[in-house]
Amino acid sequence: MAPLWSSILRLSVVVVLAASCSAAEGEAHKVLIRDVTTVEGVRDNSLIGYGLVVGLKGTGDRQQTYFTVQTLASILARMGMQIPSASVRVNNVAAVFVTASLPPFARPGMHLDVVVSSSGDARSLEGGLLLSAPLHTQKMRSMALTALAI
Repeated sequence: MAPLWSSILRLSVVVVLAASCSAAEGEAHKVLIRDVTTVEGVRDNSLIGYGLVVGLKGTGDRQQTYFTVQTLASILARMGMQIPSASVRVNNVAAVFVTASLPPFARPGMHLDVVVSSSGDARSLEGGLLLSAPLHTQKMRSMALTALAI
């Protein structure tokens, strides 16, 4: 039997059982389908992204955190500013991973709670601004875009 038909059959059995229990008591009870069922295959989707937090007050990554230097130089290059990686100072910048959980049946424009974690050696992210960080599923499908003040 196909998984969809199996789920429908289980759903109808639960609804019939719920209705018969209600009728057996002699009183009418309101039973909502969502209260007595679950849909197979419906789950949260984990999202992950990489970005930069800027505007830190000297608590960012140190110079030896090369991927932060490289990311900042790359972002600036995309904006038309060619700056040698050696001249970039990152003590006010931190490379971060951003994670979130996308609930089932999420709609476009919906707000998500995100967790921002330093991937380098930043001492604190407080007071910084997360630059635009695309969030991806495990299969690398882009699902969300985040930018926020920390």
